[in-house]
Amino acid sequence: MGAERAVAEVFAAWASRLEPEAIPDAARAVATNALLDLAGLCIAARGTDYVRAALAAWDAEGPCTALGHARGLDAAGAALINGTAAHGEDFDDSFEGTPVHASAVVLPAVLAAVERYGGSGADALRGYVVGTELMCRLALVAPTAIHRAGFHPTAVIGALGAAAAVGATLRLRPEQLTSALGVAGSMASGIIEYLAEGTWTKRLHAGWAAQAGLRAALLGREGFLGPRTVLEGEHGFFRAFGVPEIKPDFSSVTEGLGEAWQMARIAFKPYACGTMLHPFIDCAIGLARDGVAGADVRELVCRVGEGTVHRLWEPLAEKRKPTTSYSAKFSGPFAVALGLIEQAAGLEQFTDARVHDPDLLALAAKVRYEIDPDNEYPRNYTGDVCAVLADGSVREAHQPHLRGGAREPLEHAEIRAKFRANAACGGLPESRIRDLEAWCERLFEQNHPGALAALRSRSLA
Repeated sequence: MGAERAVAEVFAAWASRLEPEAIPDAARAVATNALLDLAGLCIAARGTDYVRAALAAWDAEGPCTALGHARGLDAAGAALINGTAAHGEDFDDSFEGTPVHASAVVLPAVLAAVERYGGSGADALRGYVVGTELMCRLALVAPTAIHRAGFHPTAVIGALGAAAAVGATLRLRPEQLTSALGVAGSMASGIIEYLAEGTWTKRLHAGWAAQAGLRAALLGREGFLGPRTVLEGEHGFFRAFGVPEIKPDFSSVTEGLGEAWQMARIAFKPYACGTMLHPFIDCAIGLARDGVAGADVRELVCRVGEGTVHRLWEPLAEKRKPTTSYSAKFSGPFAVALGLIEQAAGLEQFTDARVHDPDLLALAAKVRYEIDPDNEYPRNYTGDVCAVLADGSVREAHQPHLRGGAREPLEHAEIRAKFRANAACGGLPESRIRDLEAWCERLFEQNHPGALAALRSRSLA
C-alpha cells in the first residue's frame, strides 16, 4: 500500500478493476451456495412476527422483491426485509476466521441494486464477491475487538460491506467507491444488548446494514464525499467500534487482494444457532450416539474460548434457562442439552415449546463452562465436552473444527437440501420451490437476471 493512499482507496481501486474472469471457482461456488441458502432462509422466516413487523413498518413501495412476499418495495426496503429474514433465525452462513455474517448483508443489497438499477448476473457476482471479501477482511483487522466494545460485527462491518457490494455491482469509479465506504462508516450501527433478554434487534442488524450500505453507495455514485481514512483515521471506524487494547492490522484489508480469497472460508451452518456453539452440539450428539443419556448425567463441563463467554455462557442463569426461543440460540447450556437429548438443532428445536421443555432445562442446568487458555478461538472453532455420569464415570468428546467450514464443508447437495427444507417450512408450494431453486442456481450466469419479481409469493396473507 502506498503511503499516500488510504486503506479504503486501496480496496476501492482493486474492487473497481475486478472482472468476472478473475473470480476463482471457489468464490463462485460460495456465491451460488450463499444465494440458495439465503433464499430458503428468507422463505422460512417470511411468516414470523419479526418479519411481519419490519414489513409493516416500511412505508415505501417500488419494483424490488422481498422474497416470499407479494408486495413490491423500494430498493432499501427490499434489502432491509431480505436481510432481516435471512439473518433472523441465525441459520445463515458465517465467516470462519472470526464471526461475521456476510451473505445476509451483501446479497440483499446486491439483489435490490440489480432489480432497481439493472445489471447482469456477472455484475451481481462481482458485487457479492467484493462485499463479502471486504467484510471477511475487516473482521480480521482486530479480531474480537468489536464484540468486546459492545457492537455486533455483522451490523457495523456490514454497512461497509454492503456499500462495497453495491458499488461494485453498479461499477462505481474508485473515488466514488472510496466515498461510499466513507459515508457507510457514519451509517454503521448495532449494539449487542439483545443478549440481555433475547429481543429482536440482532435480527434487524443484517437488513439495516444492507439498506445503509445501499444508500451509501448511491450517495457515493452521485458525488457525495466521505472520508478516505474512514478505517484507519484518528476518528475512524476501529477507534469508534473497537477497544484500544486490540490494535488494528490494516494489512488484512490490503494485502493479497485477488490472490488470497478470504471469502472462500465462508461456513454454511448445519444448526440454527450461534456459530461458536456448533462444535459443542456436535460433541453432545457424539456423546448421545455413544450411549450417554441425559438422565444419566451428573454434570457437563464445556471447555471454551474466553472470547465467547460474554455472548454464549454468561449470565449463566439466563443461559441455563433462556428467556425466549431466540435467546436460546445463543445459549451454550441449552445447545448442549439439545444435542444430547434431541441430537438435532434445527428450526424446529428453537421454539417457545422447547425453551420450556422440563427435560431440556433440567439438563441445561447441569452444564457449566471452563475457560481453556489454549482454545484457538477465533482462529478456529472447536468443541470440548466432558460428561460426568451418575456412577462417577467420565466420558469426553472433542470436535476439532467447525463442521460446514473449510475443514469439513457442506456439499452443494446438502445446502440444496437445507434450502428445500427451509422453503417448505415457510409454506412455499413444491412448484415454487423448484422455480426459486432454479433461479438461484443460474442467477450469476444470466445476462438479464430481472425475473425475481415473477417469484413473488401471493400465498402468504
